[in-house]
Amino acid sequence: MSQSINQQRRHFLGIAGGTLAAAGFGIIAPAHAQSAAKAKLPAIKAGAHPALGPVKQIDAGVLNVGYVEMGPASGPAVILLHGWPYDINAYADVAPALAEAGYRVIIPHLRGYGTTRFLSRDTKRSGQPVAVAADIIALMDALKIEKATLAGFDWGARTANIMAVLWPERCKAMVSVSGYLIGGQQAGKMPLPPKAELQWWYQFYFATERGREGYAKNRHDFNKLIWQLASPKWKFDDATFDRSAVAFDNPDHVDIVVHNYRWRLDLAEGETKYDAFEKTLAQAPVIAVPTITMEGDANGAPHPEPEVYAKKFSGHYEHRLSTGGIGHNVPQEAPQAFAQAVIDVSRA
Repeated sequence: MSQSINQQRRHFLGIAGGTLAAAGFGIIAPAHAQSAAKAKLPAIKAGAHPALGPVKQIDAGVLNVGYVEMGPASGPAVILLHGWPYDINAYADVAPALAEAGYRVIIPHLRGYGTTRFLSRDTKRSGQPVAVAADIIALMDALKIEKATLAGFDWGARTANIMAVLWPERCKAMVSVSGYLIGGQQAGKMPLPPKAELQWWYQFYFATERGREGYAKNRHDFNKLIWQLASPKWKFDDATFDRSAVAFDNPDHVDIVVHNYRWRLDLAEGETKYDAFEKTLAQAPVIAVPTITMEGDANGAPHPEPEVYAKKFSGHYEHRLSTGGIGHNVPQEAPQAFAQAVIDVSRA
């Protein structure tokens, strides 16, 4: 990590109080990718484990975080990060497989989801991506985890990307669905081609007060629609969705989600304590930690093409395509592929 980022980290920690593959699997490997010894997992059936639990609670930074922990306490740490509008149950099949393989697996509810709560009513209900990343650093501190393999999709992948840039010494390796997802407010101001703008319809909806009220009133049906659009070939049942939908009843959920998307369009202010970090991220820095990026062949959510971001990873790197109608929620739709990627990159 550069001296400037080290200084930023010390400054931030002072402000924060000091705490802050399988079948159907395609691989594209650039010339600089290294081969890793692969330990094959036993077969994992998608949906075999309906839900994760029990949920523990721990104070970490500005939050009391709800999380599930599996596997041996002495095992190498893996942190699995969900996105919007999903929850920890996206990893219901992945987490037990990794625990059985000897990993210490941590699956937290992000701010605004599940049982995670703010410790103070006065804390800004910010969905700023760097704030979410700082939450996970604080969680690692609280759990006394010095270094972990990070794996995520959607907001979870973005969070992992940010951590890998700002705190690379805390990141052993990374699995990132849809690749490189670091952005900033200036980039968010740039217009996209019409088809791409159409995919972001909900971002524009959230930019209005009508959208905020509509999401607050209809979040169950709204998020079910997002699942269907993002994974058009995933035939999930009502029970599967409803298990995750409980997480959206969090009292801060609407505030966090709306702020996140308004912030991206520069329609909402971030927290000034993160300004130095945002300047770093605005440069779209290269990620040096070992990384496997993943994509589903039927992803209906907005996502960049692999060739666009391949050069944003300077260390060990592979891209893997999960085929057979896999959508946006790769860990839940293709748990075998996702868990195998975590194991492989952690040994790279």
